[in-house]
Amino acid sequence: MTSSSELAVTRLDRARWLDEFVVAPFVFDGLQAKLAEAAGARAVYMTGFGTAAQHGLPDLGIIGRDEMLANVARIIGSVDVPVIADADTGYGDAVEAARTVELYAEAGVAALHLEDQVWPKRCGFFDGKEVVGRDEMVGKIRAASAASGADGPLIIGRTDALQPHGWDEVVARCDLMAEAGADLLFVDGLKTEQLATECAERVGHHPLLLNSFVPASLAEQLGYRLLLGLSVMGEIYGAIDRIMQTFIADGEVGDDPVASFGALTRTMVPDGE
Repeated sequence: MTSSSELAVTRLDRARWLDEFVVAPFVFDGLQAKLAEAAGARAVYMTGFGTAAQHGLPDLGIIGRDEMLANVARIIGSVDVPVIADADTGYGDAVEAARTVELYAEAGVAALHLEDQVWPKRCGFFDGKEVVGRDEMVGKIRAASAASGADGPLIIGRTDALQPHGWDEVVARCDLMAEAGADLLFVDGLKTEQLATECAERVGHHPLLLNSFVPASLAEQLGYRLLLGLSVMGEIYGAIDRIMQTFIADGEVGDDPVASFGALTRTMVPDGE
């Protein structure tokens, strides 16, 4: 019988897109994914925060697995690069976490992360987060790893324990998730370079994912395997906000809207199809 650790090694060995440090921009629709791919991204990340925002909702556990699956399927259908996806808490107990992995695998995700928050969850950068007990967390990761098998998506174990419980609990949970079969570890809520550095020092004996505002060069220097491009989503918001403000105030946007629309058309209809 193949152990969880052997499965993790097999999946990581198969993930050739992680043979070097990878930056995966946040995207929440197919157009953004296409633009990221065209810019040279080696992977993209479907954000749960952005998916909720797409529905006009905050990231507070209001949308569920169906909405997340529908969005990730659209993004996967838009690009050829690997898609990493937010899978929240797995949407239930260990059985539901395994089912979530199966459904995400059928959609074609390359990797997904499962977090240890109490449902309804909160965005990783929000205050007031609570986490489930260690046994429940481990059970979900173990079930997810088994459901993925040797050929399924990478399982990323995410903990939100830093804010409510501190570093000792974070380290303990990361060790337990790795033992249960997580391929990558993800400590969320690292808002500063200092926290990202401390995380690498404390948990860097595992392959790590970073979701933060720090520069990619620093994340790579610290030894992270994968950086989720959180800053991209903030800049997308800022650009849309500025454009809407300008259009409503002045009735026009940019110096050459015809050229911009032409570029958009070429992105969506390549080669004059």
